[in-house]
Amino acid sequence: MSLHISGKVIVITGASSGLGKSAARLLAEQGAIIVLAARRAEKIESLAEELTKQGYKVIAITTDVTNYLEVKNLLDTTVKSFGRVDVLINNAGLMPSSPLDRLKIDEWNAMIDVNIKGVLYGIAAALPYMKEQKSGHIINVASVAGHKVSAGGAVYAATKFAVRAISEGLRMEVKPYNIRTTIISPGAVDTDLPNTISEPDIAAAMKKLYEKAIPAESFARVVAFAISQPAEVDINEILFRPTSQEF
Repeated sequence: MSLHISGKVIVITGASSGLGKSAARLLAEQGAIIVLAARRAEKIESLAEELTKQGYKVIAITTDVTNYLEVKNLLDTTVKSFGRVDVLINNAGLMPSSPLDRLKIDEWNAMIDVNIKGVLYGIAAALPYMKEQKSGHIINVASVAGHKVSAGGAVYAATKFAVRAISEGLRMEVKPYNIRTTIISPGAVDTDLPNTISEPDIAAAMKKLYEKAIPAESFARVVAFAISQPAEVDINEILFRPTSQEF
């Protein structure tokens, strides 16, 4: 159990699988109070039940991060239930990558809605509470693709560059309120993200990259490291990859 994690109220979006699910498990084990959020109600309710049976304090709130009112309800309900929100992990994301000339406009819009607006909505819903508390921690999940652009991944990369820009602006703006901010940029980590790619050739290339994927627990440990620092230490950005990943 971590001294600086135990008792913290932590909200995790995209908690139904992959990175979010793994982070929820580890942080619960570290003594945090966990609020699971995702669109797939049955997945987060099952995880909440499992962790509750193990003695951890966990609730599930069905949330579509593309709907601001649902995200606001997520944070409002969290504060009503536990009196505060200490950490928000904006983890929900999509990666239906494709070359621009294939004009996958619906997929572009979906990535913009989830990867950018979802992060902004989380910030908008959490920030008033954290400002009032004069404390808090917002963790935004970007990607190696937020540092490097690859052919076929321009729009996804653009959304993750945007997450990094938003996070840096947020970092500077919240200094008067003692709020910490962290960008986490994973490389190939075992998640459902590659399954959102609809173009067969791009999916095949991504599958080859993800042969190097490291377990989602690696992400969970990075999250725990950032949260577990003393209040005066602000870990602003972490980029990590499999040791064997070149991109």
